[in-house]
Formats: sequence, structure tokens, C-alpha cells
Amino acid sequence: MTTFTTEDRLTSAPLQDRITDWIRDYAEQAGMKSLVVGISGGIDSAVVSALCARTGLNTFAVTMPIRQRPELHDLSIRQGIWLAQHFDNVRHEIIDLTSTFDEFEQRLTTYPNLLGLANSRSRLRMVALYQIAQSGNGLVVGTGNKVEDFGVGFYTKYGDGGVDISPIADCYKTEVWQMGRELGVLQDIIDAPPTDGLWDDGRTDQDQLGGMSYADLELAMQQDEDGILVRNSLELERLQKYQAIRARSLHKMNPIPVFKKS
Repeated sequence: MTTFTTEDRLTSAPLQDRITDWIRDYAEQAGMKSLVVGISGGIDSAVVSALCARTGLNTFAVTMPIRQRPELHDLSIRQGIWLAQHFDNVRHEIIDLTSTFDEFEQRLTTYPNLLGLANSRSRLRMVALYQIAQSGNGLVVGTGNKVEDFGVGFYTKYGDGGVDISPIADCYKTEVWQMGRELGVLQDIIDAPPTDGLWDDGRTDQDQLGGMSYADLELAMQQDEDGILVRNSLELERLQKYQAIRARSLHKMNPIPVFKKS
């Protein structure tokens, strides 16, 4: 007769169940009463908000449009409605930060930089999430996946990278999509091209990552970290592109440099 330890059972449980338990346990041990997550209409925030809702803790799912493209804003609203319909502990908030961003941009016209302004959108949202969290003894929950957070650093420093916990940061994008299907996330969100939603022209993640899909990035990350063999010239090209993107973003992933007196 085969016996299983508690650790065996936890490891064999579905990934979404293990992450849900982890979020709940962390919040309870920290003495926190609520979870706050920004929802964008993308798969990562859809999955994370659903995982937070499943904990039973008060969950604030916050839509924060800033000159948002209608199709992306619509997906965010639909995700918020879906959460509120399925979970009694969810409160869906819509906080339009467009006028706040407009004022910010107007005040800084002498420092024009499109990438800086895109990142400022993310940082404004981070500030709003922390205001909500501190008003309700809550945690700001991150939505970055493994490739974004530890591979290519595809996030805004002190923006969407400014969080208290990061429940899917050890999950590849393909794992996030799979969890989305198992959690019943709206098919339109699962099918939508991934985008950070920070640009007026609606550029996708793939547009910003040198034409590499998340499948390409995952393979390149595994080849770079785990020594998986490169099988052809196309994979070598993608690996080199991944390494170049990663090198430019290491300043986000590394600790802040500190001068040491001795």
C-alpha cells in the first residue's frame, strides 16, 4: 500500500489550488484582511484576481483606465463583472486615472519621453492600489509571471513591479494560460494578444519584445538558465535576442546598488 505525506498531497494538488492556499496563508500570517489587485483585461491579472477571490478574503479588483483602448478596457470590465458574479467577497472598483495622468503629463512637458510616460501610467496605478490597500489593511498582489519578472524584466520598476506578494512569478506564461482555462476565465481574455496597455497605439508585448512570443521567450529562458541545447539557427537567434533584452533589464531584477563604506 502506497502512503502519501502532507507534502506529497500539497505538491500533487492543482497549481491554482496551491497558489490560492499560499496567498491565504501569507495574508493571514501577516495579519492582513484584504487583497488588492489591478485588473487590465489580460490573462495574468485575470488569473491572479481569480486566485485572490478564491481565498475567501476581501478582494478588491481594480480597473484603472488611463486613455485605455476600448477593447482592452471592455475586457477589464468584463473580468470585474465575472468576479463579482462568482465571488461574494469581491468588490470591483473602476478608478479612471486619465485626468490625473493628463495633469502629470502637462506638468512635465519640458521632460518629454514616451517610454517614461508609459511607465508613469503604471506607477500611478501602483500608487492607487496602495492607497486602497492601506485603507483596508490589505496586500497589493502582483500579476507578473516568471518570464516577465525573472527573465526579460518586462515590467515597470516601482510600477507593476511594486507589490507585496507575487503569486504567479514562478509560473511560465503557458502555465498561466492553463490555469486561466481551469479557473473558467473568459475565453476572450485567454485569446487576447498579451499587452501591457501602456501605449496609445495599442502595441502588444510581442511588439515590444523584438517579435518574440511567450513560447519563444520561455524556451530561450530555459536554454539560458538550464543549459537546454539550441537545436537550430533560429533558436540561437532567439536566445541571443532574449539575452540582450535581459541584459538591458537586469537593473530592475538586481538589488539596488549601495555604496559600502568598508
